[in-house]
Amino acid sequence: MTNLYLAATCGTLKIVLAQSTKGKPNSPDPSQLLNRKPQKVVVSNNTKTSLRKIRDMLKKDEVELSVSSYDTAWVAMVPSQNSSKQPLFPQCLNWIMENQQPDGSWAFDPAHPLLIKDSLSSTLACLLALHKWNVGDKLVHKGLDFIASNIWAATDKHQRSPRGFDIIFPGMIDHARDTGLNLPFNNSSIEGMLLKRDLEIKSFQGETNRLAYVAEGLTRLNDWQELMKYQRSNGSLFNSPSATAAAFIHFHDGKCLDYLSSLMKKFDKAVPTIYPLNIHPRLYMIDNLAKLGIDGHFTEVIATTLDDIYRSWTQGSEEIFSDPACLAMAFRLLRMNGYEISSDTLVNFDRQENVLNSTSNVKSVWELYKASQMTIFQNEPVLERIYAWTRTYLEKKLVGTIQDKSLHNEVDYALKHPYANLERIESRHYIENYSVDDISLLKTSYRYFNIDNRDLLMLSFQDFNKCQAIYRKEMEYLERWVEENSFKNLKFARQKIAYSYFSIAAVLSHPHLSDARISWAQMSVLVTIVDDFFDLGGSMEELLNLIELVHRWDDHSTIGFKSKDVEILFYSIYGTTNDIADKARKQQGRCVRKHLIDIWINLLDTMLKEAEWARNKLVPTMYEYITNGYVSFGLGPIILTSLYFLGFKLSEQVVETKEYNNLFMHLSMIGRLLNDRASIKREGAQGKLNSVSLTIEHDRGAITEKEAQEEVARLVESHRRELLRMVQQTKRSVVPKACKDMFWKTSKTLHLFYLDDDGYSSPHKMVSAVNAVINEPIFLPPYSKLD
Repeated sequence: MTNLYLAATCGTLKIVLAQSTKGKPNSPDPSQLLNRKPQKVVVSNNTKTSLRKIRDMLKKDEVELSVSSYDTAWVAMVPSQNSSKQPLFPQCLNWIMENQQPDGSWAFDPAHPLLIKDSLSSTLACLLALHKWNVGDKLVHKGLDFIASNIWAATDKHQRSPRGFDIIFPGMIDHARDTGLNLPFNNSSIEGMLLKRDLEIKSFQGETNRLAYVAEGLTRLNDWQELMKYQRSNGSLFNSPSATAAAFIHFHDGKCLDYLSSLMKKFDKAVPTIYPLNIHPRLYMIDNLAKLGIDGHFTEVIATTLDDIYRSWTQGSEEIFSDPACLAMAFRLLRMNGYEISSDTLVNFDRQENVLNSTSNVKSVWELYKASQMTIFQNEPVLERIYAWTRTYLEKKLVGTIQDKSLHNEVDYALKHPYANLERIESRHYIENYSVDDISLLKTSYRYFNIDNRDLLMLSFQDFNKCQAIYRKEMEYLERWVEENSFKNLKFARQKIAYSYFSIAAVLSHPHLSDARISWAQMSVLVTIVDDFFDLGGSMEELLNLIELVHRWDDHSTIGFKSKDVEILFYSIYGTTNDIADKARKQQGRCVRKHLIDIWINLLDTMLKEAEWARNKLVPTMYEYITNGYVSFGLGPIILTSLYFLGFKLSEQVVETKEYNNLFMHLSMIGRLLNDRASIKREGAQGKLNSVSLTIEHDRGAITEKEAQEEVARLVESHRRELLRMVQQTKRSVVPKACKDMFWKTSKTLHLFYLDDDGYSSPHKMVSAVNAVINEPIFLPPYSKLD
């Protein structure tokens, strides 16, 4: 079948006809595919420029922000120290007079339909500045017309609301009335907003930090001294030019003036909405690159940037610790990358009221939720409390409204797939919902100038579709391998090549890791078929025959085959394992074949034990079951084999360490227990016991199936925490980080497959996910959005 899709080549778009090449003469030769050297990726000048700009942003101590007409207006209202009738910073006033929009506003983006509240706020601030210094009468009249035409938006719940708007905007209205600026709307509208403002301020009782952030809206405030305790070391209130300007106007604090003067020295005519802002944008960019699936292009600069951020963390950076979103993101990214930091740093946000009293920003709650999933110790109550309240809050917000569509979809997927965020699925969702015009909102709108979001979108689009093209070639090879090994003749066996390949392609996307993906998929198919053989397809005589053949390996010809099924199974294990061992020798510089054979022997022995229990109707103890079951789950040949192809030397000494084997044990325990929970009914019908049914059996009916499921879930969580602790640990660790990451990535795959039921055994449940990662290219938005 021929289909039409968009592809990216060399920074441009072109239409391509895509045809399946399955079975065609020009399909890649399997040996060439598996043995080829990494291809040199040819990138265009546009792509090179994008890469450089992103690296530069991460390296810079300061991030360039767009101009804020709102904050510039407040700075323009600061009077001269020599004369209260003259502005201290006349250049700001001049900027206002030169930058009115054609519609009469001082809007950041006049065309944006959801930023009218922001436009009202910025416009009114500019009018107050012009009126104060009695200049720009025509500009004032035009601005008042804009406010009159758009005042409806001030109370529209569908509009994106600047932080503190319900206090600041009515406060400016109050200020306009006090100074004789006649606003073009009726008193009832004004009184309603003022009443809402007063009620909100009253709700802040005792929360002076919230009041300090919106200081410019507090026209009736008497106790400015109380707010000044939130002044930062640079003299500002929360790095906010507008709040600091208002504080200086009312309180005449010298450190406020020093901050404002430093702003004007740096920016000359107009200021951003926050300064300095160094850490949060770089954290955001690192997270953004990962979600777009292109962080692999920036490994070194990301590592250096995280080192810088960690130093800021240890020095008690005000930017990090004053903002819940910045703190949560820093905590998550630092902990995930092996930095030893305590979850106690988040204690101020372990109650919903603590966060919502400091910010109503859904993104802050979202960041706290993600941070709470970084639990690595068995007793981290702060993270547990944060997880509980943020999840409940976000679920309610989804039922209501999260205005940002991209954020809504991201939150929705994550809540429905806890611990199951596979990188390529996440990247696809993020790319497809990515906003090219990514406007952030504090007290007013702003953008980062260091990087154009179109660069990020184009780069991630190219990367995703390029990787997907490689996936399809690898799938063609695997389908031929399945056919050559006659698996279709094994009537008892589940045919899972697509699911097997998807399970690795969704988390290991780098083009150079083809051998790792293919060996993983092959071993996964083999383990699935062998599992079916031991469960359903083979007699005890056949099972013992297969085990003896594997033990003999090269001397298998002296034994013979008890059936055709055994012959197919053995030769597929034997031939594929030998091929993989030969390839691994080239990458590792040593022979690993004995290790691969031993992995198979261990798996088959544990599968035999379970077969004996089932066929003889024996009930093992929970200890017997679980110590056998984590091996029989079958991850050994799959993940331990693929580790040899990640581009790092894995010595025999490392393979024999307690760390290496515990990583495997915890991962396999997660898989075994998740599988048991999901397949309790199916396995019960087959007469097989598992951890859920054994819990009920050994408690002699004192525990219900639901309670047994909950107990198994607690065990899963315990092993998940310990696995994550080992993955992020750097001290006294000898297993390469790339290998440890594979254990963690695999745990996420397991959580997806066994989310509600046994998705791996289902013929339909995972089809859409498989197609999204392997078969369906991404379609970019219309050209006009990328021009």
